[in-house]
Amino acid sequence: MADERQKRRFAEVVLPHLDDALSLARWLTGSVADAEDVVQEACIRAFGAIDGFRGGSPRAWLLTIVRNTAFSWLRKNRPKALIVTDDDSVFEAAQFASDPGGPPGPEAALIAKADAAMLNAAIAALPLNFREILVLREIDGLSYREIAEVVSLPIGTVMSRLSRSRKLLIARLGSSRDAAQGVVSR
Repeated sequence: MADERQKRRFAEVVLPHLDDALSLARWLTGSVADAEDVVQEACIRAFGAIDGFRGGSPRAWLLTIVRNTAFSWLRKNRPKALIVTDDDSVFEAAQFASDPGGPPGPEAALIAKADAAMLNAAIAALPLNFREILVLREIDGLSYREIAEVVSLPIGTVMSRLSRSRKLLIARLGSSRDAAQGVVSR
C-alpha cells in the first residue's frame, strides 16, 4: 500500500518537472547523455525521499535534488575544468517554435544558428556558480525565492550573482560578436 502511495505522490510531485530537471542537468554537465544519467539518479533519490516532501514548491525541491546530484556526479566523473555543451538542437527547436510563420529561410536559419551557438558558448563559459543561477532564472524561470531554496543561498546573494551573471554574459557576447565581426579594440 505504501508503494502505491509513494508512486502516486512521485507522479504528482516529480514527473511534471522532469523537463526542467533535464534542462538544469544539461546546463550543469554540458552533455545530454550525462544530464540523462544525472536526472535518472536524481529521480531515484527523489523517489526515496518523497515522503520527506512537506509541501512548498515541488519544482524547487526536485531541482535542488538534481543540482546536488549533478555536483556529486561532476566531482566523481569530471576533473575541475570548463564544461562546454555542444547540443544546439535545443536552441534550434526554440527558434522554430517561436516563429509561427514556419521555418526561416536559409540565411536567417544560419544567422540564428550562429547566434544560438554564440549564446550557448557564452553561457557555458560562465563560472558554474554564475551559470547555474542564470539558467535557473532565465531558462527554467524560477523565482528568486525558489532559486535561493535550490542553491541554499540568501535571496540577496542570488540577486547579486544573477546580476553579475548577466553582466558577464553581456561582456562575453560583446567580445564574441566583436571577434566574429573582426572588430579591433583600441
